[in-house]
Amino acid sequence: MGVGDDDESLSRHGPKHAEVEMSEQPAAGPSCDVLVRVNYSETDQMGVAYHARYLVWLDVARCEYLRQTGLSYRDLEASGCHLVVGEVVIRYRRPARYDDLLRVRCWVRDVASRRVVFGYAVEHAENGQLLATATVALLPLDAGMALRRLPDDIARRLVPIPDPVRL
Repeated sequence: MGVGDDDESLSRHGPKHAEVEMSEQPAAGPSCDVLVRVNYSETDQMGVAYHARYLVWLDVARCEYLRQTGLSYRDLEASGCHLVVGEVVIRYRRPARYDDLLRVRCWVRDVASRRVVFGYAVEHAENGQLLATATVALLPLDAGMALRRLPDDIARRLVPIPDPVRL
C-alpha cells in the first residue's frame, strides 16, 4: 500500500484484494463484477490510466468469474486444459484517472467447441459512466499447446448471457 491508500478492501495491485460481486441475470447465466481503484503507478503524466492496464483489469475480472463458477486457471491447467488469449478488442470511451474506483464487469458472450468469448464493461463505480468495453476470445490448448476441444464439464459452467451494455 502506498501513501494515501486508505481502503485495503479494494484492488490496487492485483486480484488479491479485489472486491467481487457475482450477479445472476434473469433466465441466463452469471456475470461477475470486480472493483479496482486506479493506482498512481498505473497512470501517465496526465493522471490517466495507461491503456495496457485495462488488460490486467480484464484478466482479474475473468479469473474471478471463473473462480465464482467453480473453476480456476490452476485447476484447468492441472486437468490439461490451458485457456490462452487468441484475440482482444478494447474500445476506450472515456479515460480512467488516478484514484478512480472502477467496476469491471465480466460475462460469457459465446461458448463454442474451441473458443470462449468473454465480454467486459469498465465503468466508473461511483457515477456509472462507461469508460471502456472489451471482448476477449480464449482458445483451449492441451499440455503440448495444441488446439483442443473445450471439455464438456468446463463448457457447461460457462453460460452465455446477452450483453448488458452495447459493446
